[in-house]
Amino acid sequence: MTQEKPSLTIVRRIKAPPARVYAAWTISELMARWWGPDAGPVLSAEADPRVGGQFRVVFQTLDGKTHDCRGEYLEVETDRKLVFTWEWVTTPEWRSLVTIRLRPIEDGTELTLTHAQFFDEAERDAHQTGWSPALDKLDAFVAQPEDEDN
Repeated sequence: MTQEKPSLTIVRRIKAPPARVYAAWTISELMARWWGPDAGPVLSAEADPRVGGQFRVVFQTLDGKTHDCRGEYLEVETDRKLVFTWEWVTTPEWRSLVTIRLRPIEDGTELTLTHAQFFDEAERDAHQTGWSPALDKLDAFVAQPEDEDN
């Protein structure tokens, strides 16, 4: 019997339409505006949101550490769903899987992030600690008027 690997799911109500939230996940320039768990800078962001396309984000946290994550898009449904692999350049053997689902609701978007197939529970817990504030930043970013993006 195979033991199921740890996963996490976070559901958020975002005060922006699905198209705006989707753009923030798939347009490099917009990804760079919110990615990461704290106010540290995004050093580079690249995205090619198509099946088989790649993404890579390099960011620095306020403690001065640089983090480099990358992955491959496995499913892409514009304004609805993204599924991609997730790995840190320093530990590619710990590849995991992220699914982002976007559902329109009355005041914006219900975002469901599922991050699955973690190496262990400690890795899952570390990602929970990172994703929660990152999604706070995403919500704040997409709630701004679009003309403030530049």
